Amino acid sequence: MTEKEKRDAGLLYNAGNDEELIAEVRKAKDLCHQYNQLPPMDFEGHRAILSKLFGKIGERINIYPPFWCDYGYNIEVGEDFFANHGVTILDGGKVVFGNHVLIGPGCGFHTAGHPLLADQRNRWLVFNKPITVGDNVWFGAGVQVLPGVTIGDNVVVAAGSVVTHDLPSGCVAAGNPCEVLREITDDDRI
Repeated sequence: MTEKEKRDAGLLYNAGNDEELIAEVRKAKDLCHQYNQLPPMDFEGHRAILSKLFGKIGERINIYPPFWCDYGYNIEVGEDFFANHGVTILDGGKVVFGNHVLIGPGCGFHTAGHPLLADQRNRWLVFNKPITVGDNVWFGAGVQVLPGVTIGDNVVVAAGSVVTHDLPSGCVAAGNPCEVLREITDDDRI
């Protein structure tokens, strides 16, 4: 089994010693660098690069630079996707965003995790678990989403939260670790 096959199966793998994975990361980092050098309002230029980089993009997508990812092709975004400055998506595993997703500045989506045992970490072993985000989700500034998390539809995640486990649809969640505070209701309409 290749390191890439191990990665895609959710097993421990070594990305740092595999020429195929190193080449894929290098290509993605080069595209991210090109993306980050464009003027912030060059939406057509940004879209052209994201079309090469991501596995799937919707019609309306806007990510303010700087933006970084690992592979790119494991990222899928729906319609009306917006991410503010400084978003990082470490996509060794799939990261799927639904429609109408808003991401505040400095957020991170991290599919990669590392073993607890030092001898495994010292061999640069890593694993990935996918992240799935539903429709109509808003992430406040500085939110960090960890491996294996699924977030339902119509969710607001408060600034600074660290999302370590799944969040159900229709809620406001906050904290470290992030916990559901309450449901979103019609009483929240301004």
